Amino acid sequence: MKRLFQIFGGGLGWSLGGPIGAILGVAFANSLHDRMEGKNTSRPQSSFNSSRSSSASPSDFHLALLVLAARVIKADGKVAQQELDFVRAQFVSMFGRERANESFQVFRKIVDQNIPLTKVCNQINGFTNHSTRLQLLHFLFKLGLADGHLHQNEIEEIRRIARNLRISSYDFESIRAMFAKETDTDWAFKVLEVNKDATESEVKKAYRKMALKYHPDRTIDAGPEAQESAKETFLNVQKAYEHIQTIKGWS
Repeated sequence: MKRLFQIFGGGLGWSLGGPIGAILGVAFANSLHDRMEGKNTSRPQSSFNSSRSSSASPSDFHLALLVLAARVIKADGKVAQQELDFVRAQFVSMFGRERANESFQVFRKIVDQNIPLTKVCNQINGFTNHSTRLQLLHFLFKLGLADGHLHQNEIEEIRRIARNLRISSYDFESIRAMFAKETDTDWAFKVLEVNKDATESEVKKAYRKMALKYHPDRTIDAGPEAQESAKETFLNVQKAYEHIQTIKGWS
């Protein structure tokens, strides 16, 4: 347990219980077993029952994100090196370069496991707000595009995750459109969740609603990475609004 806190940070709370805690425990135990190379050393337990905080923390957000990433990274039938490199880069930003390699080894063991999606998402839903879950989805789209192409299997896996995270189809398509500026001429309307024939006042109202939904202040509890992601989505909302203003001649 102590070593887990050293790797992932002292803020671990709700993620040490339930299905995510069990997944993390097995991953850590298997990673440690590989490093021991057959030495007679007791393995850590694969589930955690020590006292822990029931509130969300940045470390909890990271682990929830990585468990979901393990589902997406296998969705197209293979694990691309570009996707692994993307996850490793996220570890560096999350935990610092010193702990990145060891934490990444644990993640590789998470990828090897069967992830019970419904149970994992139910646990996440109990401790995160809607805005934080939107940022999880945003990260998963970035991960899917890490190899340069978002495969249909990855899209469907992210869609399943979104449904289990209680994210509406409108919000799913909104975030998806943020990554389709080069391929979808209607991307801006989808980001703001409005029809192409919406009036100027309707578009302005939608912009204000979406700006509030994606405001970085709504993800403060999830830590700086979630807030940086929220800033990116917030900027995409602004770009969508400005794009519609330009093509409609309202600016």
